[in-house]
Amino acid sequence: MKRGLIAATGVAAMLVSVAACGSSDSGKESGADGAKGKSLTVWFMDGSNPAGWTKAVQAEFEQKTGAKLDIQLQKWDGIQQKLTTALSESNPPDVIEIGNTQTPSYAQTGGLAELDDLKKEIGGDWTESLNKPAVFEGKQYAAPWYAASRVVIYNKKVWADAGITDTPKTRDEFFKDLEAIQKKGEAEPLYLPGQNWYFFDGLTIGTGADLVKKDGKKYVSNLSDPKVAKAMEIYKQYQSFSKAPKDKDEATPQQADVFAKGKTGAFIGMGWEALTAIKANPQIEKEIGYFTIPGETAGKPEGVFLGGSNLAVPEGSKKKDLAKEFLKIALSDKNEGALAKEVGSLPNKESLLAGLKGQPAAEAAAPAAKGGGTTPLIPEWANVENAPNPVKAYMTAVLNGKSPEEAAKQVEADMNKRLSQKQ
Repeated sequence: MKRGLIAATGVAAMLVSVAACGSSDSGKESGADGAKGKSLTVWFMDGSNPAGWTKAVQAEFEQKTGAKLDIQLQKWDGIQQKLTTALSESNPPDVIEIGNTQTPSYAQTGGLAELDDLKKEIGGDWTESLNKPAVFEGKQYAAPWYAASRVVIYNKKVWADAGITDTPKTRDEFFKDLEAIQKKGEAEPLYLPGQNWYFFDGLTIGTGADLVKKDGKKYVSNLSDPKVAKAMEIYKQYQSFSKAPKDKDEATPQQADVFAKGKTGAFIGMGWEALTAIKANPQIEKEIGYFTIPGETAGKPEGVFLGGSNLAVPEGSKKKDLAKEFLKIALSDKNEGALAKEVGSLPNKESLLAGLKGQPAAEAAAPAAKGGGTTPLIPEWANVENAPNPVKAYMTAVLNGKSPEEAAKQVEADMNKRLSQKQ
């Protein structure tokens, strides 16, 4: 699952989730006491740990514990199988970065250590929407590290030329602004392909919908729910302002490259995608602005998908106490705030959001964090996202004229088959 942090400076590499490998040390479990001479292996995804934050956290950990920190960077390609293998071995890593929506899959296998004690000690005020993916069957199996969500990235010149003087505060105001750009006739109001399904997932969060439901002991498709249909109708309204293909996602072609041409009023994406547009056309940088995706009423942003990463301790680690000391340091208010300031990520506490001031994309994302959510937090959900994703097929079917009920019925069998497959 690809993710991106919402910084306005080089964080395009911070797209994803998990990590793992083996520690070179063995022996009895060790905490901060008596850790001198030991080494703690931590796996991050390549790009997830910025230089300033890493240097400060490593120095603090080594000074406090006397242990050495062995940071090993992992590539996304093939990481799920690598992680699965590492967690099954007798000498796994001591701390891993893991995608927030992937946490239930690894918790179910018994590969992650419970962290209820850590939650009680340092996580009493973790933002609920960010912490929810770190919990499986009522137990804490990871700690929320950072998150990111989509915002509206818009072309200030296109909006000004259409006579728009302010950013919208409600969904209806947004539609009226898009209508004004459409009437001006010089730019496409919105670039929104038919299968930007993470945006659609956010809309379902906003309508209070669930994409799956329990049927006895198994999960099945819930796409026929009227709340899902409502979210899809909202998506259809947005898509009516776009000439983007109805059967493609935001990466085909890259929506930022389309926006970079200067003939698009706005698109809905991760803040870092603005960097892609600037790289394609440096002249557009001065015209780029950001705002929170507006909801039905002013003051209540649209629901958004919160992608991001958790930090977890493998059950097989022989240094769980020392690993928890690392987590206390890495997730402290000081270091969470430093990470947010350095890269524009959403920190794990609402009280730290004020530190995003001066990062326009992050500031635009922050108001929606409290009400954000994720895809269904069940191990079987990963099967649904595998190509060809039936939710994408559902979206295209509706945009091509089928009713939401007809489209849901069309993909139901495939979705249920995927949900019945164990991880």
